[in-house]
Order: sequence, then C-alpha cells, then structure tokens
Amino acid sequence: MNGRWPVRLAWIGGLLGLLVALITFAPARWLASSVTSATHGQLQLLNARGTVWNGQADMVFTGGDGSRTQTALPQGIQWQLAPRWASGVPSAGLRLMAPCCTPAPMDLTFIPRLGGGELRIAESTSLWPAELLSGLGTPWNTLRVEGQLALQTEGMRLRWDEGRTTLHGQAVIEALDVASRLSSLRPLGSYRVTMQAEADGNTTTLDLQTLSGALKLQGEGSWVGGRLRFQGEAEAAPEAETALGNLLNIMGRRQGSRSLLSIG
Repeated sequence: MNGRWPVRLAWIGGLLGLLVALITFAPARWLASSVTSATHGQLQLLNARGTVWNGQADMVFTGGDGSRTQTALPQGIQWQLAPRWASGVPSAGLRLMAPCCTPAPMDLTFIPRLGGGELRIAESTSLWPAELLSGLGTPWNTLRVEGQLALQTEGMRLRWDEGRTTLHGQAVIEALDVASRLSSLRPLGSYRVTMQAEADGNTTTLDLQTLSGALKLQGEGSWVGGRLRFQGEAEAAPEAETALGNLLNIMGRRQGSRSLLSIG
C-alpha cells in the first residue's frame, strides 16, 4: 500500500495540473459559443481568438437562427475576464473594449446569488454605429437606420431572483444625426431616450425626446415584468411634410399630419 501512494499522488498531481491548465487556457471559442446560445444567435462572436480570460472576436448582430441579415462591429471587440470580490462574495469582473466605440473600457461585474445573480454596469460612455441595428431583422432591416448611438450608463444594475428580473439605475441613449433609406431627407434629426428604473426595480420608465431635426418624435412608456408599453407620436416639420410622408405612414397610424406610435 505504501509503495502505491507516490504513484497515486503523481496521478492526482497530474490531473490537477491538467485541470488548472484547462481552466487557465480555455479557448475563447468556448465563451463565443455560450454568447451565441444565450442570445439565440442574435449576438455572435466570430473568429474568436485568445482565451476565455483574455480574448478578442468579430462581433456580429443577426436576426437569430435562420436569419439572412447581419451586421458586424468595425474592428471587433476585446475582453478581459477575471475573478473579483464584490459585496462580500466571489464574483466575475469583465472589461469590454471596442476600438471603434469605447473611449475607455466598459466595466461589468457579475455577482452570483442564491437563486439568481446581479450584473453591475459601471458608469460609462460609448458611441456605436446605428447601422448595427439593421442586422437584428424586422423592423430595423426595413428602416436601415444610419447615424451614431451614444450610450451613457449610471449605476445600472440588473438582478435575477428566482426567475424575476429587476432593473436599477439609469441609461441614456442619444441617436445622433439619424437617417433612413426610407426618406431622402438626411439627416432626419437627433433624439434622446432616457431609461430610469423606479426605486423598487419593478418598473422602468422610458422617455423619448427630440433634440433637433425635421422629424419630431416624442413619447413615454414603461417596462413592467418584461413587457414594454409605449405611446408616442411622430410629426414632420411643416417644410418637410412631403419628404417625410412615406416614413410617417410606415412608423404608425396616421392622424392628420401626425403618426401615432404604439407598442404593447
């Protein structure tokens, strides 16, 4: 028996070393496969290289399984994943970098909890091409939106508790110099959408405002229990009614010079 222990210890040590090496050098394509599965194919990390912990890939948006539409993020995306200590529990820290779009890396922290988890998004500012939306299919592939999407987050937290999702914090999206292939008028305008989670986290309010431009958009809505309800209207400036008539017909139900927008 005593003579067998060195052999057993050698096997145990070898297996532990193999396990550590497998975890340390896990290929980036494992993470890419998980992202594709979790998003039902709408977000894909193609040509993934490096490791799960430090890698890069081409980011592609699609309409999901079987979709023929897709758009790619210029220059792809890079990430760094590492263990982190947050709220007194072991967590995972993720830093995302997109050379085209993030002046500074976006910092995210995932905190596992009994029966769920929490995702924290640190305060950040980024600028993304609006053309990416076309890859998500209907209605974006019809509108073919162009322009820039400026994203600002402040204290954003997403929590899952036994199947129930709550949102905390605020995010602001500004769509700048927006254009569409459905209108010859370029640009249509610039707009701001503010998402604000209520204190209880059960309701998120949405507020749409026009910053500038011939196409005037406004509206309010809420996201309750995973269901979006939104009511708003679109209207053309007097000098642009002819140029924007077709677009207004597509956007919603016409009522005189206005188009009524309704979701949910």
